[in-house]
Amino acid sequence: MEKLRDGHPTTVGAASGAVAGLVAITPACAFIVPWSAILLGLLAGAICALAVSLKFRIGFDDSLDVVGVHMVGGIIGCLFLGFFSTTRSLYATTNGLFYGGGLHQLWIQTVSASSVLAYSFVMALIIGLAIHKTIGFRIDPEAEAGGIDLAEHAETAYEFSGFGVGGAGVGNLSSGTVHVPGERVGA
Repeated sequence: MEKLRDGHPTTVGAASGAVAGLVAITPACAFIVPWSAILLGLLAGAICALAVSLKFRIGFDDSLDVVGVHMVGGIIGCLFLGFFSTTRSLYATTNGLFYGGGLHQLWIQTVSASSVLAYSFVMALIIGLAIHKTIGFRIDPEAEAGGIDLAEHAETAYEFSGFGVGGAGVGNLSSGTVHVPGERVGA
């Protein structure tokens, strides 16, 4: 999907696509046949990649792509059962729409997914409001730009300067100071 959209694939995109496929197959694994499981993985990877890219257009903060991968992938997997569940699989007792089961199973899956979404939204809102009113969500913008590890723990999580590899330097990008690996500091 990234190759089509951006002209090049990334390892993060590949990992996110794999996770999206795993998330989507979780509710469906015992109720669909192998070929539809492959189709589900392909659809979930592509749709979740598009959902992740929406966060930039909409402008919401989702640094781990939880909404785009887990929420969207879970909904896809849940609704997929309404179309592709089959009694030919291991445990399904009803067929989905594409196996002659009509809209009944799709309706059940839609109500289930909607219920989980509503419950999760309300609970996350309550927890989020409690955090906002007590300790807060954000640190100041300068600390965020300089690195939360440094601001909160007085240390950095990763020190790349000791690897001696070429390429871009590492450092405090917000202040403009950059250390190039192999370069003497303070010279």
